Amino acid sequence: MKILLLGMNGQVGWELQRALAPLGDLVALDVHSTQWPADFSRPAEVAATVRAIAPQVIVNAAAHTAVDKAESEPALAQTINADTPAAIAREAATLGACLVHYSTDYVFDGSGQRPWREDDTPAPLNVYGRTKLAGEEAIRASGCRHLILRTSWVYAARGGNFARTMLRLAASRDRLEVVDDQVGAPTGADLLADLTAHALRRVQAEPALAGTYHAAASGETSWHGYARHVVRVARGLGQSLRVSDEAIVPVSSSAFPAPAQRPLNSRLDTRRLCEQFDLRLPDWRSGVERMLHEVLT
Repeated sequence: MKILLLGMNGQVGWELQRALAPLGDLVALDVHSTQWPADFSRPAEVAATVRAIAPQVIVNAAAHTAVDKAESEPALAQTINADTPAAIAREAATLGACLVHYSTDYVFDGSGQRPWREDDTPAPLNVYGRTKLAGEEAIRASGCRHLILRTSWVYAARGGNFARTMLRLAASRDRLEVVDDQVGAPTGADLLADLTAHALRRVQAEPALAGTYHAAASGETSWHGYARHVVRVARGLGQSLRVSDEAIVPVSSSAFPAPAQRPLNSRLDTRRLCEQFDLRLPDWRSGVERMLHEVLT
């Protein structure tokens, strides 16, 4: 089986290189690839790359994920998050290939308290969410066999992340203010990659399993709860931090105005994924702790 991975050097793409390699002949590309162009700002070129490689599986881990920046460059976000995935999906339909694509809780408006289900009505609050929803809709409309995995609060040991930012600030400040009215589940890129490989094998054997699923770690927390957990674990690993637990102060989202409005409720109901693919998703704390051990020890 030939697998084409797009966006190989992003957080999820980097982990996918490991997770997908045992499944077949993996061709991994990113925006800097030269033999086969994979710049998502050029949909026709990416479509031509798909035709030239003719894979049985396409995994798209590329996206415009700079949420605030998308507000000032909506056309580029639309091209990267919607138009190019649409072009890939059309090629996948022609080839009879399966397309794996990642989406986000930002397709919802963040209202209420219960976790969002796959059949809830989307209502994005910002450009990023609208363009990601448009990408989903284009993939479904193409008729290709697909797995769309919506996730939330993705982090990885590689590159920058919320935990690293909190640790840097905690080492230099006596007080931290962190948002506590946005709730979700921090989800590791490594977990997403492993879920992808597992689900992909099942879908190849049972095409009826294709569709849209919510994929995130279990449990929930606020950004404030996330920050306090990171600081406690890091201190337990011997990190010297100035801020005390009590000095990590909860504040509302209004304390940090941003160009893009964020959903308050980022909870995702993952029961469908677990039931269909016989999975048990780990608590968010275990993945964060593992990541901290990796970067701090």
